[in-house]
Amino acid sequence: MADTSTVTEKGTSLWRDAWLRLRKNKVAVVSGVFLIVMFLLCFVAAWFTGDPNEQDLANKFAAVGSSSENIQQVRQDDGSSIKETRTLLHLLGTDQMGRDLLSRILFGGQVSLLVGLIATSVAFVIGISYGAISGYAGGRADAIMMRAVDTLYAIPFLVLVILLQEVLSGSTSEIATWLVKHWKFPDETTHRLANILPLFLAIGALGWLTLARITRSQILSLKQQEFAQAAISLGLSPSRILFRHLIPNTLGPAIVYVTLTIPSFIMYEATLSFLGLGIKAPDSSWGVLIKDGANYMETQPMLLILPGLFFTLTLFALNFLGDGLRDALDPKAAKD
Repeated sequence: MADTSTVTEKGTSLWRDAWLRLRKNKVAVVSGVFLIVMFLLCFVAAWFTGDPNEQDLANKFAAVGSSSENIQQVRQDDGSSIKETRTLLHLLGTDQMGRDLLSRILFGGQVSLLVGLIATSVAFVIGISYGAISGYAGGRADAIMMRAVDTLYAIPFLVLVILLQEVLSGSTSEIATWLVKHWKFPDETTHRLANILPLFLAIGALGWLTLARITRSQILSLKQQEFAQAAISLGLSPSRILFRHLIPNTLGPAIVYVTLTIPSFIMYEATLSFLGLGIKAPDSSWGVLIKDGANYMETQPMLLILPGLFFTLTLFALNFLGDGLRDALDPKAAKD
């Protein structure tokens, strides 16, 4: 009698399969590496480029690779002060106020990347949760929740952001003062976050509407599929069906949409900053730098080209990475 053997295939998770597919997408991998390098430049290397707000009017519009001498009064331990001369290297030149352009681009990148991370994360969580609950609940609950979305759609987005930002600004300022006073948080960093955080939260808290509609439509379709009906027949709880079986199947379109909203959120921030309602001095962002550079486009084009180049390359990388994540997170893709 011939021996028979049973061949079993080791199961893999959705995320492991997604990672294996993502690794094969060279463009997405390169884009991810580029974004990591950009984050390291903006959040680590930026602190070694000097003060982005230090002005030197005698050295404005300095050429790329130029250097300047800066004389400062340095206080000694005995209370006296001496003059100290520092040589500053301007790898990308200086702007109209004599401020180092590389330092301003990297520190401005912190704000632009943070608005992408924080605002998009807030919008992602709210949009996915709201849309999934609405689509799964159906009936009257779905109708009421979608009418609320339609109502918010009818109000200009920037108007809502301005109103919510003003509401949040007072609270974050008081919290920052309290943290500095009672918990000895760094004064400059804490108040800087209090200056930019309300705008990020306001954009994210109101930028979830389209994502909620996308998720709802996906859930309405998916809950009619056989796997969802089987889960319901087995008596699984609605929360388990929703978060273990339905929502993972909506992540592909959601992540792609989220990556495409990051540049939109950055542009919203730049628009509000141009109107004097967004990022306030001394903080800056890529959008603000591009707006400032446009004023000197004919005489000093590098003030526009350099921050625009950082901005454009980052957006390309986000779009390519989003496409790669969409393909990798598609649970209906065939196993290799």
